Amino acid sequence: MKKNLFSKVIIAILLLSISAASFAQKKSGGMTLYTVRNEMGKDPKATLKEVADLGYKYIEAVDYKDGKFYGMAPAEFKSYLKSLGLKPISVHMGSMTLDNADKLVADVKAAGFKYFIAPVPPMGMFKFDPKTRKLGMEGSMEQLAEILNTIAHKAKDAGLEFLYHNHDFEFQANKDGVVPIDYLLEKLDPKYVNFQMDLYWVTKAGADPVAYFQKYPGRFKIWHVKDMDGQGRFAPVGQGKIDFARILANKKLSGMKYYIVEQDMVFDGMQPLEALKISKEGLNKFGFK
Repeated sequence: MKKNLFSKVIIAILLLSISAASFAQKKSGGMTLYTVRNEMGKDPKATLKEVADLGYKYIEAVDYKDGKFYGMAPAEFKSYLKSLGLKPISVHMGSMTLDNADKLVADVKAAGFKYFIAPVPPMGMFKFDPKTRKLGMEGSMEQLAEILNTIAHKAKDAGLEFLYHNHDFEFQANKDGVVPIDYLLEKLDPKYVNFQMDLYWVTKAGADPVAYFQKYPGRFKIWHVKDMDGQGRFAPVGQGKIDFARILANKKLSGMKYYIVEQDMVFDGMQPLEALKISKEGLNKFGFK
């Protein structure tokens, strides 16, 4: 009797181990903490645990103040993510300037991130009109390229990769007839500056992601993956009209190394974590690995 009981216990332990290993293998893809920014503001550690439980493998951070990420020193943030099985891949540094770049780069490196990202044109060049909700920028493209190039060299020297993240206005010709994204892609050296393509905003601008992959192969190291509903709003992956299957078929051409789910806003009573769960299922459906 004791022998049978012992055998049953051993089998149960093995089954639990197999189940745990299977769950761990299902972890894939990334998400940006911008989607759960309100939740992170209330309880960052509990929110990160929920993100990990959804099966995401890596995260993108967006909150950095006074040398800390979500109130945690770089080493503490890195350690806590590791305890959850999450990897810090990229960080949006909207506060970057030529004066503080060295400090930001050092902290990003210490926190274990790989990519240092400009989410918008830095140093006051980015503009947002709250009445029309239109995004744009002031200043010349030459000035923007020079700032990005200078900070990118600092990131490179520290062993980080520098990316620029797009919205829709970069695909529209400015008052000088220059298309900002094309200018940056052509003028900035890929050894120092590459791009995080936001698939929603490219689509919103009326541009074709695949066409950009074909024209500028290998330049788009990270994708922001979010869908667009029938009203043109942000939607979970698979709940809108963006042809992710076609885009994903050109992954190698684009140079994509990581993909990150983002949903800037949720609608119709949906909660951010719910949107992330639905997007995770959508990613699996389209074959994102």
